[in-house]
Amino acid sequence: MTTDRISLAELEQGTPFERRHIGPDAEDQAKMLAQVGYGSLDELTAAAVPDVIKSTEALGLPGARSEAAVLAELRGLAERNQVLDSMIGLGYYGTFTPPVILRNVMENPAWYTAYTPYQPEISQGRLEALLNFQTVVADLTGLPTSGASLLDEGTAAAEAMALSRRVGKVKKGVFLVDADCLPQTIAVIQTRAEPAGVEVVVADLTNGIPADVAEQGVFGVLLQYPGASGAVRDPRAVIEQAHEMGAIVTVAADLLSLTLLTSPGELGADIAVGSSQRFGVPMGFGGPHAGFMAVREQFARSLPGRLVGVSVDADGNKAYRLALQTREQHIRREKATSNICTAQVLLAVMAGMYAVYHGPDGLAAIARRTHRYAALLAEGLKAGGVEVVHGVFFDTVTARVPGRAAEVVAAAREAGVNLRLTDADQVGIACDETTGRDQLLAVWAAFGVSSDVPGIAELDAATGDALPESLLRDDEYLAHPVFHQHRSETAMLRYLRKLADRDYALDRGMIPLGSCTMKLNATTEMEPVTWSQFGALHPFAPVDQADGYLTLIRELEDRLAEVTGYDKVSIQPNAGSQGELAGLLAVRAYHRANGDPQRTVCLIPSSAHGTNAASAVMAGMKVVVIKTGESGDVDAEDLRAKIEKYGEELAVLMVTYPSTHGVFEEDITGICAAVHDAGGQVYVDGANLNALVGLAKPGKFGADVSHLNLHKTFCIPHGGGGPGVGPVGVRAHLAPYLPNHPLQPAAGPATGIGPISAAPWGSAGILPISWAYVRLMGAEGLRRATQVAVLSANYIAKRLEPHYPVLYTGPGGLVAHECIIDVRPLTKVTGVSIDDVAKRLIDYGFHAPTMSFPVAGTLMIEPTESEDLAELDRFCEAMIAIRAEIEKVGTGEWSTENNPLRGAPHTAAQLAGEWDRPYSRAEAAFPAGAAAASDKYWPPVRRIDGAYGDRNLVCSCPPLEEYDG
Repeated sequence: MTTDRISLAELEQGTPFERRHIGPDAEDQAKMLAQVGYGSLDELTAAAVPDVIKSTEALGLPGARSEAAVLAELRGLAERNQVLDSMIGLGYYGTFTPPVILRNVMENPAWYTAYTPYQPEISQGRLEALLNFQTVVADLTGLPTSGASLLDEGTAAAEAMALSRRVGKVKKGVFLVDADCLPQTIAVIQTRAEPAGVEVVVADLTNGIPADVAEQGVFGVLLQYPGASGAVRDPRAVIEQAHEMGAIVTVAADLLSLTLLTSPGELGADIAVGSSQRFGVPMGFGGPHAGFMAVREQFARSLPGRLVGVSVDADGNKAYRLALQTREQHIRREKATSNICTAQVLLAVMAGMYAVYHGPDGLAAIARRTHRYAALLAEGLKAGGVEVVHGVFFDTVTARVPGRAAEVVAAAREAGVNLRLTDADQVGIACDETTGRDQLLAVWAAFGVSSDVPGIAELDAATGDALPESLLRDDEYLAHPVFHQHRSETAMLRYLRKLADRDYALDRGMIPLGSCTMKLNATTEMEPVTWSQFGALHPFAPVDQADGYLTLIRELEDRLAEVTGYDKVSIQPNAGSQGELAGLLAVRAYHRANGDPQRTVCLIPSSAHGTNAASAVMAGMKVVVIKTGESGDVDAEDLRAKIEKYGEELAVLMVTYPSTHGVFEEDITGICAAVHDAGGQVYVDGANLNALVGLAKPGKFGADVSHLNLHKTFCIPHGGGGPGVGPVGVRAHLAPYLPNHPLQPAAGPATGIGPISAAPWGSAGILPISWAYVRLMGAEGLRRATQVAVLSANYIAKRLEPHYPVLYTGPGGLVAHECIIDVRPLTKVTGVSIDDVAKRLIDYGFHAPTMSFPVAGTLMIEPTESEDLAELDRFCEAMIAIRAEIEKVGTGEWSTENNPLRGAPHTAAQLAGEWDRPYSRAEAAFPAGAAAASDKYWPPVRRIDGAYGDRNLVCSCPPLEEYDG
């Protein structure tokens, strides 16, 4: 036997990561290409991608590296970060993530690879976990209805401002913000208010609403409880005064403090917002963290974002589902209450489970310990002659040292502790769950008072609490059994496993959702996220302590710019919706800087993602809809007519490319040119970038701005509906208007639009994932991934075409990275609905593709490059078998109302009970092509009644009877 000699360099490289990421190997790709009718990937994409947009040069990226090498490189970057003990506060705190939650939620693909629970029957685990989160927020805030999480505290407060304006009696007037609110929250509100025409007034409300402000009229008030300074003030008088003026009152609250302090609802607040970060979620240099909002009952149906409610399944059993606002942007478009279409599910699950694990007593004990350290800290400072500004506080102490504040902060830093430099005279010191005696000693020493401080035990015995008696909480919270039954790690482990088993995620099988790009989230990419050098850094730490992070961020921004053809990228937006808003605000600022404030019209095709229209309205623009042609393309004639009609008013055209219908439009460059000739800008929605990377660059074929979805194309996992990152890329003329941040000047240009997210670099904690993906794949790997994504979509289209119409194709009958199959003709003949097909796919062991978007009665299928040929074939065979089942309904063998499709999904309990169906139990649970019995995924509930859930809106934990015995 002879073998060819392999070089040491080749042996050291090992198996290229590309082969791990891309599902079909060379042999399978050849079979797929034969089915589609092409001889190579290059031949296929040459035919599919229009010549006018093709890139002629390879991506200028570093070469691909092995998994081991990339981990070593990331380890080097991590070690360049200096993780000091953080006592900065301002909404970000050290916390201990219980290892059982770290390992079994944050690091568990059963949780992090799940998609948004739009198919609730196979999402019951995460929906219950989100109900737990909602119950935590509702109980602690004292308001009955909580959402399933928002993006962060700053944007939650901005959403509260919009909600106050929408539901309040006062339609004009100002939005009044207390000066002791978190500075990043104030800045985000100001960014969001200006294009909406809202005047924001920041004032000291300690002694009530100033008379001059009251004269202007006030539609909403925002208070911080406790304040950014640490002060705990009784807000009841201000709330009463605001209500007398007809204003809606929002309280931005700290959840941990609410275990000890009177709830905002009890104090009279209408809305509560905040962050759940300190409930076991690492700081991560700013995110991702689950923001929250809770409201009074009368505002429940105006709540932005997502709400999990309780409904019933076909047998009358209780079941959970998203209620009311689910994907409302895609329905209401410019009339949507918000552009938020994602949440922070994974982080909300972690925070909710933190409360489940600790329970009310455990949470209160953590809060008391945190407060105790703050009280001792203050007492020690006072003993050393330092003025403590506030007599009552929860976890944050403000000390006044005239002219010495910078010196104190520097001394503390030398001792390994970061404090907050409030101004030249004041220092802020925040305690948290991780604070210990060593930190107290270091802080006292930094103030120069250590020699005057008695021993900590002696000080503890002599020091009372610093919480105001009038605000101590006396009502019960978290009384549900779920917060009392999982104290041992064994019990918690089993609870997490039970919920995960109820769900369908990528670790089980393919999730072929069109426009959502559910592909491999490689373990190598995920691993660094939980390293302490990335997870434990405060977002407002001195930038020279974050050298590794900032290097990673700059490199990722530069590489994303290279991939897209733009000149500059900002990674601050922490969701695609926020990226859209940032891009449109940059366009708005550009026109204003050029003396064209009248340019406010945003042209949007009728097929576009609904968030486009919602974002445009939030950016102060007027939405004008462009018709979509029969082929799915933008109607060029209608576009040119609208350009001519609006002329000098035209601000921007928003288009998705490839189109929302999954087609490479031939005329995209002409469309861009027409808009530019009229003085407008072109926004290309980056949702479908997985069809372009390495083949074409939006910034080079005519676009001025795009947002990218790192949770789609660049491998950040969806996490059950969040986290996400939505960077915005722009050409050079828009770069001066990218987001910036008042607390970190390095985060963006001084001329920027202000912060779009609360943290300077958004959800920085998950950026190592996308950085690693680009580094592992290299230019050629990224290009091949795109080509295989296009191949896989065309392979599915060709296999299914004899059985279902493929609705839209481009030249040569090709699609891009996704295809749309039309079920409407079958529905018309047989009565089998798109819902029936989607639910029947569960019996076959699949998550359904995207339903009825962008066209009602269709399925949009995106296989991605990560699914291998066996899984693609399994899906195709399931769809073909379902087509045969539909035929049996059409011929009358099964009735329209009683057949396996209408009865789907079938549960184990249903099969074990009485059976009076015209089809067998085996046909129900094990149809042809479904997984073997040993591999069967059993849905926990039957089909859920959506209308019931919306009529009977409930926000509560799982029913008590589930915990009997």
